[in-house]
Order: sequence, then structure tokens, then C-alpha cells
Amino acid sequence: MTITHPVLKHPIEGTPGPGAEFAYFGMGCFWGAERLFWRVPGVWTTSVGYMGGEAERPSYEEVCTGMTGHAEVVKVVYDPADVDYDALLKVFWEHHDPTQGMRQGDDVGTQYRSVIYTTTPEQQAAAESSKEVFEPVVRAAGLGPITTAIRPAGPYWLAEDYHQAYLHKNPNGYCNHGPNGLSCPVGVAKAQTEVEPPR
Repeated sequence: MTITHPVLKHPIEGTPGPGAEFAYFGMGCFWGAERLFWRVPGVWTTSVGYMGGEAERPSYEEVCTGMTGHAEVVKVVYDPADVDYDALLKVFWEHHDPTQGMRQGDDVGTQYRSVIYTTTPEQQAAAESSKEVFEPVVRAAGLGPITTAIRPAGPYWLAEDYHQAYLHKNPNGYCNHGPNGLSCPVGVAKAQTEVEPPR
């Protein structure tokens, strides 16, 4: 059954057509992380799932044991003509603490690690560059070093239906994401409060 994103009104496993790209970000619990990215103007659709582990088609319960090695990630589908990858990187860096290792706040475990999975050499270079320019900002704030891993994407396993767009379906649900008070000197766009669904 095809799942339609309830905010963006596109299939979560679809694409806007030729030229579409995929970006994957792990930054703690994927519920709040996904909402950050569906609010970015120009993003076509988002979903949440698991990446970076060994097992195939892991369940949420299996991922939470830490035995599979997967991270909770957001998949962002976008057309570079509509939104720049740097804008997505800016949202990533400015809305979590990338120095905490295998945790994010009170969420502790390998699935909560900070990680960027890239799909093209250009994404890899841009992600590495953004980390390099953000590191001095983080250090100046008394944090660091950045523990974010940047790696080529592997298999992506879609999470269970109830995790998809969780905070749209549960507006008062758990979320530990918000501005970290630091400005990453990459890109120019920021997430906005909400976007109008496509017409």
C-alpha cells in the first residue's frame, strides 16, 4: 500500500521525477527530525527508517536493542532545482547537538547517533565541508569535538507505518529537537514554521 505524506501530499516512497535526489540524516529520535525537514520549502517528501546496520528489514524493537547497528534516519526526497543540499545541511547542523556520540540528550543508544549518509560524491564533499566550517563554531560555544559520521548511504529500511510523520499525527508527541543556538556558515535557507501542502 502506498503511503502518502500527510503534510506534503506526495508518496513517501515516490520521487518528483528525473533529477530528484535523496538525502539521509540521523540526528537522534527520527520523529522530531523528520518534522524539521518536511518544513523546509522545496522538499518533496520525507520518511523515516533505519540505515547503517547489518540486519535486513530490522524492526524498531530490534534497532532499539543496539544489536543491529542501525541509526534512526530521515530520508529527504528533493529536486536540487527547488532546494539546495546546503539548506538541508544547515537544518541538520543547527537543530541537534552533533558532539554527543551515541546519544542525543536523554536518548541513549547507537540508533541516536549523529550521522549523514550521502548518495553522491557531491553530497559527500558538501557534507564534509560543512562539518569543517561548523567545527570552529561548535568549539567556540564550548562544545566539541563533532562526532558526526559522514558515510556513503547503504540500504535504507522504511520504518513501521506508525513512525511516519509521527508528529503530524501526534502533535503533542515526544520531540527533543529544536534550534541549538549555533549558526552553521553554509547555505542560506532555514526551516520555517510550516509549509503549505502542494496544490
